Amino acid sequence: MNNMSEKKTCSWPNNNPLMIAYHDDEWGVPVHDDQKHFEFMVLDAFQAGLSWAIVLKKREGFRKAFENFKIEKITNFDENKIQELLLDASIIRNQQKIRATINNAQRFLEIQMEFGSFDKYIWQFTDNKTKLNKWTSLDQLPATSAESDAMSKDLKHRGFKFAGSTICYAYMQAAGMVNDHLVECFRYKEVLNNLR
Repeated sequence: MNNMSEKKTCSWPNNNPLMIAYHDDEWGVPVHDDQKHFEFMVLDAFQAGLSWAIVLKKREGFRKAFENFKIEKITNFDENKIQELLLDASIIRNQQKIRATINNAQRFLEIQMEFGSFDKYIWQFTDNKTKLNKWTSLDQLPATSAESDAMSKDLKHRGFKFAGSTICYAYMQAAGMVNDHLVECFRYKEVLNNLR
């Protein structure tokens, strides 16, 4: 047995290869690309009431169904496209969430017009830097924070759907606005070292 298998890691991915890859390569890494921001917002909205493992399993389906998360294309989805998506077994077929995605793409474009980029807008909620937490066990991880509350309130005010504080906090974790890897996890320091 080599020492690599002994490295400490967050336990939530369990033995799911997709979850492990997501944890090791993406979760907590700061995002500054608007299309990636939108992808995480969509996926986190679809996760509401479900497990992240289900969302990751269908991620490729979502990419195809939502034009690789190209915001301008999604804003043009019409009723025929919505009905087509409701028949697409490769995604989570939830009508409210599909309609919310189209609405949110439109709101996303409005923010880009106002701020120059969505990235510039969204990072203001953490003072343009990653919030470093120092959790030692998974039960310490919060479901929301003051920052996700403020983000949720502002996004809802701007007309976003499925933008509650819990969804916003999950999105902040995904987009690296918070580092919620456990302190003993090998990724905690890796993410930390790449911040500057």
